[in-house]
Amino acid sequence: VTGLWDSLVTRQLLRLVLLHTAWEVGSGQVRYSVPEESKHGTFVGRLAQDLGLEVAELVSRMFRMVSSGRRDYFEVNLQSGVLFVNSRLDREELCGQSPVCAIDLEMIVDKPLRIFHVEVEIQDINDNAPVFSVNDFNIFIAESRLPGSRFPLEGAFDADIGTNSLLTYKLSASEHFTLDVTTNDDQIKSAELELKKSLDREETPIYRLLLTATDGGKPELSGTVQLVITVLDVNDNAPVFNQSVYKVQMLEGSANGTLVIKVNARDLDEGIYKDITYSFSSLVPPYVKDMFKIHGNSGEIRVKGKMDFEYINLYEIQVSAKDKGNPPLAGHCKVVVEVLDMNDNAPEITVSSQSLPVPEDAPPGTVVALISVSDRDSGDNGKVTCSIPPNLPFRLVSTFKNYHSLVLAEAVDRERVSEYKIVVTARDEGAPSLSASSSILVAISDVNDNTPAFPRPVYTVFVRENNAPGAHLLTVSAWDPDLRENAFVSYSVVERSVGEQPLSSYISVHSESGHIYALQPLDYEELQVLQFQVSARDAGLPSLCGNVTVQLFVLDANDNAPAVSPAGSVRGSPGPELVPLSAGAGHVVGKIRAVDADSGYNAWLRYEVQEPGAAGPFQVGVYSGEISTRRALEEADGPSQRLVILVKDHGEPSLSATATVSLSLVESPQAVKWDSRPRGGSEGPLVDMNVSLMIAICSVSGVFVLVIVVYVGLRCHPGPEVMCEPGKATVVCASEVGSWSYSQRQSGNLCVGEGTAKNDLMVFSPNFPNSAENGEHEKLQEAQVSLM
Repeated sequence: VTGLWDSLVTRQLLRLVLLHTAWEVGSGQVRYSVPEESKHGTFVGRLAQDLGLEVAELVSRMFRMVSSGRRDYFEVNLQSGVLFVNSRLDREELCGQSPVCAIDLEMIVDKPLRIFHVEVEIQDINDNAPVFSVNDFNIFIAESRLPGSRFPLEGAFDADIGTNSLLTYKLSASEHFTLDVTTNDDQIKSAELELKKSLDREETPIYRLLLTATDGGKPELSGTVQLVITVLDVNDNAPVFNQSVYKVQMLEGSANGTLVIKVNARDLDEGIYKDITYSFSSLVPPYVKDMFKIHGNSGEIRVKGKMDFEYINLYEIQVSAKDKGNPPLAGHCKVVVEVLDMNDNAPEITVSSQSLPVPEDAPPGTVVALISVSDRDSGDNGKVTCSIPPNLPFRLVSTFKNYHSLVLAEAVDRERVSEYKIVVTARDEGAPSLSASSSILVAISDVNDNTPAFPRPVYTVFVRENNAPGAHLLTVSAWDPDLRENAFVSYSVVERSVGEQPLSSYISVHSESGHIYALQPLDYEELQVLQFQVSARDAGLPSLCGNVTVQLFVLDANDNAPAVSPAGSVRGSPGPELVPLSAGAGHVVGKIRAVDADSGYNAWLRYEVQEPGAAGPFQVGVYSGEISTRRALEEADGPSQRLVILVKDHGEPSLSATATVSLSLVESPQAVKWDSRPRGGSEGPLVDMNVSLMIAICSVSGVFVLVIVVYVGLRCHPGPEVMCEPGKATVVCASEVGSWSYSQRQSGNLCVGEGTAKNDLMVFSPNFPNSAENGEHEKLQEAQVSLM
């Protein structure tokens, strides 16, 4: 026996060497075969070579094997790429009586993720001998039975398949009995004992024969049972069934007590020999007795246990019908119960591998997870379709049999949806169909695809001049919808030149908070508007940035006192001013020339006599600065007058300057002819001053209107996203100030005499409160324009 076994193993290994590289045509699946009971380490196939993989890459690509829920019968040597047997393979344990026994393996590699399917067929070897259910088979035969009578025998069972389970029967030599083996349409062999010669109980009451069952394997294996034949006397008619074989079909899951079939037997004898009792043969296996029961008097066979197609789909029941003779005689029949499949098993879903999270810039077609589905039912009840809900950026791709890949169908955006809960539903084709579902939570990881954005395109802030160094001006803030470092924003100023100085000498921005500070005091007389750009850059790779424009308007403060020029003279020459005694009331003596470097109210000047009581007959125009007579002059007024004129602006607090004017009263009116025109006999300077004032008024008004239109347009139509580069500053006038000003930095001419021009330009702005740190400003009052 040992020699035959070694020969069998050698032949099977030779077959393995010849067949292990075979591929299933058109399926894309590697198939191997290996005999059952192969020892640990038995070579199965060069898996890496057959799959087209490099052996050196198996470890780095995280090669792994999934065996569809079974235990690890096989293992892969990652150093050689060889598939070998890992544990004992028992085909009967794995597949029972199934004609084909195969184990599906799933090979997975990463970088990139791929899946290969390998099928290993477990070949049957003749490792199971035929077995009879009993050691001794008792048969009772009446001596009156005629030659040719047949008595059914319980066949042997061989757990192997194919030729290894093909049994032949042999009976030991006997002159009274012979063995008859028949095969029905279902290829089921039945062994019967046939009586060749009449029996004589008085001559031989008991016969002992040996029945041998031999399988078709190589080497052959066999099993035996002893037939103990007892010859009975008298009752010579046994019950006979109307059918030798009954066939019936039952749905699995039939309720307890369901009628399977009613068998019927007849006995030609009379009296008690005609009364029949039905029972299962003693040779019926225990699992059949656990599933069915028979009524002794009626012959009804009913369901007793729970029938499961997936466990056993065919039952063979030996039924005996015995009369009440002494000894009793029996007839036999066979009931074959075929179990029909019902859709009683829901599909099963297994998620074997997941590539999570998914980057939001992952291209369509990226594999997210591998899904396998199975159903224990058969036929349409075992056909499973797999689906996911619509309107998701994912789809299912069938890879092999019941294996599916969950792949990305379209681009995803983490800022729109940060994660998806995908419910995978598997539904069979049974009636009614059954389904199962499994949830996969797919998280979307962030990439730096959003530029920092400011809430508005332009920030406007008003700052009073002479601010303290380091004063906080305003805070800008940008928002980035990305995550972590992709959303961490830092701020900086886009450098440019302001006059001859760099912008960084005027202001600075805190890189984290966005606070903007003034680095030096601002002077309105030097700089009225400072426009610059602040850049917001995230910390992603590569980083993205956005810009915003900041308009800083400097508000005037009253920090310049009025200046009178030339000091002490109303006509620009040394010596007292000559006034004719004949001058009547309202006669203009002269005009004080004073200017203020500030603007608005801070530059609006007021003239008054410092000591009104000492002014005598003279007075000064409050806003014009003209010195005139209040009444006609008299000799009593004295030969001369000395006036101290106080010049004040309207600032808070007010600043002032004084001018001393000496006046001499003379008799002759010819003495003051020079007052009507400047020296040299020309009115050019005065005319030039008036023309200049008119041009200035028109120019300032035109620019003011133009700037308002441009500024409103920019506010209503913000431009596109600003790239992280210094751009041309948009000139926006401080229309929100609500005023316009004319800086009185050039001195006006003072004209004395009868023909003196009285036109003067007075432009001012009201006092402004300090602007708030958040950049919002208070409304400013309108400018006032006076032509005097």
